Amino acid sequence: MEKIPLTLSEKIFSKASGKTVKAGDFVTANIDCAMTHDITGPLAVKGFYEIMDGKDQKRVWDPKKIVILFDHQVPADSLNAAQNHILMRKFASEQGILNYDVFEGVCHQVMPEKGHVRPGDLIVGTDSHTCAYGAFGAFSTGLGSTDMAAVLATGKLWFRVPETLRFHVDGKLPKHVCSKDLILHLIGDVGVEGARYQAAEFAGPTVHNMQMPERMTMSNMAIEMGGKAGLIEPDSVTEKYLQERIAGFKLDPYWKSDIDADFSDVRDYDISNLEPQVACPHNVDNVKPVTEVAGTKVDQIFVGSCTNGRFEDVEMMMNAIGNNPIAKNVRLIVVPASRTEYMKVLRAGYVEKLMELGAIVESPCCGPCMGGSFGRLGDGETGLSTSNRNFKGRQGSPNSFVYLCSPETAGASAVTGEITDPREI
Repeated sequence: MEKIPLTLSEKIFSKASGKTVKAGDFVTANIDCAMTHDITGPLAVKGFYEIMDGKDQKRVWDPKKIVILFDHQVPADSLNAAQNHILMRKFASEQGILNYDVFEGVCHQVMPEKGHVRPGDLIVGTDSHTCAYGAFGAFSTGLGSTDMAAVLATGKLWFRVPETLRFHVDGKLPKHVCSKDLILHLIGDVGVEGARYQAAEFAGPTVHNMQMPERMTMSNMAIEMGGKAGLIEPDSVTEKYLQERIAGFKLDPYWKSDIDADFSDVRDYDISNLEPQVACPHNVDNVKPVTEVAGTKVDQIFVGSCTNGRFEDVEMMMNAIGNNPIAKNVRLIVVPASRTEYMKVLRAGYVEKLMELGAIVESPCCGPCMGGSFGRLGDGETGLSTSNRNFKGRQGSPNSFVYLCSPETAGASAVTGEITDPREI
């Protein structure tokens, strides 16, 4: 029997649906893991009970395959948030579901960090940046609370198997340029709909020379080009990361796209001369080299989020700051993405140094990324952020302006009080 060449995405859906499928096929797929959090979870829980109404046993399909996290409004910043937390705690307790409700961190950092993500998995989450787990060779995607209610009840969901748009990246990232600059560059090139309902696959020597934190940044922002998922073929780097978190884990070499698989397109990039990039208001694809926006005054700088809240990101920012003071009239807010990452930052001495510089270091949560309980921008203010979205009103007032950048650009700009090319610090 002739072997059918498949993309990584097609292989995952073939496993999940129990038959060989290709892009464009409609399938009912078995879910390997489902994630929900404190913002979107309550509606999913209510929907689940509506589905189960009239049944004697109101039990989820498999509590071991469901994970709940509190990260968007933690600690509770309103009575409504507190009630949502109570609802989710009660649901988790009744159903026997693992619930990270003690400020463990941002869902997209904690999920792989705690060993809930494996290559070849089909993972869904009630958050658009669930695509971050694609960095480990999983097909992970965001969905709405109503769809999640169906998953909680049945463990299945229907999909149209997406085409795969492959980004082949070659060249060594220049000094002071990182994966955040690269993904902003790709988004700026293809646009916010360039990979609409496709699996964006990031490949090539540049990507496979990245460590897992850098890869997670890439996959995290696939949704910002319209992607259904953001996949990176797992390799020895992936295996090492997961072996430290999953007992006995061994990488199956099957989880990669076949050489002769059908891609919707293959886009080639040589980034040897790539400059630091900045996404300008109010769209993520409004990307310019930092030199074109240098000198723009900023009121607040936020370093954190599921995109760039890991220890390595904070370290990049601190290296850019060096021994310089923070510019006057600039609010620097740093939020490590998880308790584990926070402890790394703490043990490195960065928390103490940041506090001495006048910065604010918050406990792990989404923070200013979603305009949550703190760090909102006021009318006319400008924010510079290492997060993933700069939509109008995303981080506060609809009359504010948000620019997106790398941690190193954020650190350099914290010193000067204006958007600054990190290569000049």
